Amino acid sequence: MTGLRLLEHVLRRDRLVIVVGLVAVVALAWTYLVIGAEMDIEMMAEMPDMEPMPWTPLSAALLFAMWWVMMIAMMVPSAAPTVLLYAAIKRKERPAAAATEAWVFLAGYLVIWAGFSLVAVLVQWLLEHAGLLSMAMASTSAVLGGLILVAAGLYQFTPLKTACLRYCQSPLLFLSQHWRPGTMGAFGMGLRHGGYCVGCCWFLMALLFVSGVMKLVWIVGIALYVACEKLLPLGPRFGPRLSQVAGAILILCGAVALGRGV
Repeated sequence: MTGLRLLEHVLRRDRLVIVVGLVAVVALAWTYLVIGAEMDIEMMAEMPDMEPMPWTPLSAALLFAMWWVMMIAMMVPSAAPTVLLYAAIKRKERPAAAATEAWVFLAGYLVIWAGFSLVAVLVQWLLEHAGLLSMAMASTSAVLGGLILVAAGLYQFTPLKTACLRYCQSPLLFLSQHWRPGTMGAFGMGLRHGGYCVGCCWFLMALLFVSGVMKLVWIVGIALYVACEKLLPLGPRFGPRLSQVAGAILILCGAVALGRGV
């Protein structure tokens, strides 16, 4: 098979290339999280009274990497339908560019979550500086934990949450209303879609400060909930109700935590 024919063969299989690539990215991210969580547990068992590590540019960079990889692991699965639909549309418009521009779209999406990760690191530094985070990166204050739970629950009922979730649940709606041509258009669309996803899920990610940022059970639980909220075919009637039920549960848990902390 000549080089040109091989390239044509790969382009005809671009959907498979994208799917395999997405699976590989998510698998690598989850592998990193599992290994990191196990190391965190071992460190806590060996040095239960150890103070949080001092902040340096290197430690801040490592924390940023941890948060960003965590967001990739949790959010890429629910964004995959939009990426694949984008690639399918591009395949009809410009077959040779479909796979490349799909990855550019994903890159824009991940840049937004990188920005969120920077903010998360800053918040973590502020909480640690105030003595409100333990070595396990979990809230040491029942009042703080309760406030985060209540705030996250209330956010589930806001119009902003509903508007952002609507675009995350419907890839076709998002692409039809925000389509832009070309490679830069793909990147811009990825940025916009990432913005909607951050608007939809940022308060859910804040729950990690309640349980412990590297608490694997909570990471998996939040990721599964996000996937259900975005991917289950609940329709316009039952879709918002899932968010509202989750919000009510969070408010109740927060009220209990606040009652214990007061």
